[in-house]
Amino acid sequence: MPSYLKPISFILSSLHYLLFGAILVIFHLLQWLAYNIGGYKTHKKVVDLLNGTSLLNLRIIGAKTQFINPYKLPLDRPIIFVANHQSLYDIPGVGWYFRNHHVKYVSKMSLGHGIPAISYNLRHGGSVLIDRKNPKEAIEKLRTFGSYISKNNYSVLIFPEGTRSKDGIPKRFRRKGLEALIEHIPNALIVPIAINGSWKLLKNGPVQMPLGITISWEVLPPMEFNLDEFEQQFYQLEKCIRDKVNVSK
Repeated sequence: MPSYLKPISFILSSLHYLLFGAILVIFHLLQWLAYNIGGYKTHKKVVDLLNGTSLLNLRIIGAKTQFINPYKLPLDRPIIFVANHQSLYDIPGVGWYFRNHHVKYVSKMSLGHGIPAISYNLRHGGSVLIDRKNPKEAIEKLRTFGSYISKNNYSVLIFPEGTRSKDGIPKRFRRKGLEALIEHIPNALIVPIAINGSWKLLKNGPVQMPLGITISWEVLPPMEFNLDEFEQQFYQLEKCIRDKVNVSK
């Protein structure tokens, strides 16, 4: 980043974080009201607005969001969205653009507390919180979660890397989480998504966010998985996502 842009970046980054904090606090309260007064449907609408507002907040630093989806995805069957993971903003992007698919999340237990709005949605919005150190309990939760997803034709977002990539280069995909989901949601369609650019938000540190970057979500050809051929299909899935991730600086 040129030196003359650094003061501007600092000011806009600070404003971005200030508004993001306000968004989380406001939508935490709105979610509580919606869930306790209007139930699931009202709460879902508030979460959709949370995701959309979070993306709009990126415009403060001049960031552009681009969504590429040439496929008409079904609404009458569950979908498992599988994506590479670069930043926190990967999640509201998928949640907003696929809001008609009722996207839920497989999340680690620690994220269920301490984060305004986000933790509340994970606990009350139909997602599942698992303890990775207790695989037996995790499998039981995924079994119940899978039945819930199948029954309602909802969708799931999973990041097989398990953690975010700080340089945009995808980490090795882990198979167990996706395999467990497919086992318990056997009628699910697998939809790969390649995410590009969101890692750059923090490449200069939290207070020097780059200006004018583009973050994109590209939907790749949907796949029908068969557990008997899981290993080969999982390799194909990982490769198709990796091939579409642009790691240029």
